[in-house]
Amino acid sequence: MKKTILIIDDSAPIRFLLESILGKQYRVFSAPDGLTAMMWLSKGNRPDLIITDIQMPNIDGWELVRYLNGNVLYDDIPVIVLTGSDTKETMGHDLEYKISDFLRKPFDPIKLLESVNKHIHAPADVVIA
Repeated sequence: MKKTILIIDDSAPIRFLLESILGKQYRVFSAPDGLTAMMWLSKGNRPDLIITDIQMPNIDGWELVRYLNGNVLYDDIPVIVLTGSDTKETMGHDLEYKISDFLRKPFDPIKLLESVNKHIHAPADVVIA
């Protein structure tokens, strides 16, 4: 059975691109914001890996990561942050939460796939970038 990835990004083209890249190897679900993702999780869905943007409407990526880190049901799910932001504030949060990897947009599909493959098969392996 294919492993499941939850993609959270407010950009429909980015979600489509990620679904196209990852959909060949994994079951992929996507959400346009953190609130929609949390509603999907609350229905008993449990992905093997989450890829999230940071800057989104409703609940942003950091609020979502804080929720995941603080919930025993989800705190072992690897999280990859994919964002266009590289400010010092973003990097500070990067060190504050359990994040498996941190990739910047525009991203290299090969590096993204390498990161996903690495972390989805070793969920306990937490790396702070």
